[in-house]
Amino acid sequence: MKSFKYILILVLFLGFLYFFWADALNLFSNFLRNEELFSKKSLEVTVEEIKKEISSPPPLRATKESSESFLTKSGIIAWTNIQRNNLGLPPLTENKQLDTTALMKVKDMFENQYFAHDSPSGVTMVDLAESTGYRFIAIGENLALGNFENDKVVVQAWMDSPGHRANILSKKYTEIGVAVIKGTFEGEITWIAVQEFGLPLSTCPEPSSLLKEEIKHNGAELYKIEQELATARQKLQKIQPKWGSEYNRLVNEYNTLVGQYNTLSQATKNLIDQYNSQIREFNACINI
Repeated sequence: MKSFKYILILVLFLGFLYFFWADALNLFSNFLRNEELFSKKSLEVTVEEIKKEISSPPPLRATKESSESFLTKSGIIAWTNIQRNNLGLPPLTENKQLDTTALMKVKDMFENQYFAHDSPSGVTMVDLAESTGYRFIAIGENLALGNFENDKVVVQAWMDSPGHRANILSKKYTEIGVAVIKGTFEGEITWIAVQEFGLPLSTCPEPSSLLKEEIKHNGAELYKIEQELATARQKLQKIQPKWGSEYNRLVNEYNTLVGQYNTLSQATKNLIDQYNSQIREFNACINI
């Protein structure tokens, strides 16, 4: 009787192995495979940025006043280019957007009675330039306040100041904008002159904005899948028993999500490599 009982148990056990062993091995191997894939899900790449340069030396006040002071936009541009020509540098081209930027800056300083690159409300030359639609790689600003005798004298005063001289003689800049206004500042009648220097964005091949937007979109999708994976993983950890049709369904869902994540992750990494290559080409161009 006992022998028959043992034989029956053995037959049932063998039957169990026959019907479920293949599925059990398949589920176990699938789960291990996806654990390995999911452990590689992090997108260990960085989207590089365009390098923009900003130069704003401390504002310059006249040390010697002239009762015959008179300044002009065209004269300041002319004398600036004379200084560049003296050192074999190409002339700067007048840009209307930079002229507008300089004019807005002068008017704002008189209106709000300050003499600085940033307004009391925090508006910068970059903000003003961008408000005119000027897109740049590099930008610089020279400020001068006082009754300088003429255009030559104010440009020479900037040339005698290392920071302002660097802006005037920079090999990087190709464009200039200027504004001069005579008005009341701190109770005195005086001139304020502004030079805006720029290297336009169009000088070098600009990285694809569409490519950057696609990378951003994919990043959001990857984050969404990460959250779904975390939820699926919790369900797998909690479910009992760790076999059967329901467990099999959850593992398959997890497998599908991991596959989606890794496919999108690799595609996004390729896009980032392509975009970063464009950024490096762009930054190499502006550093020539």
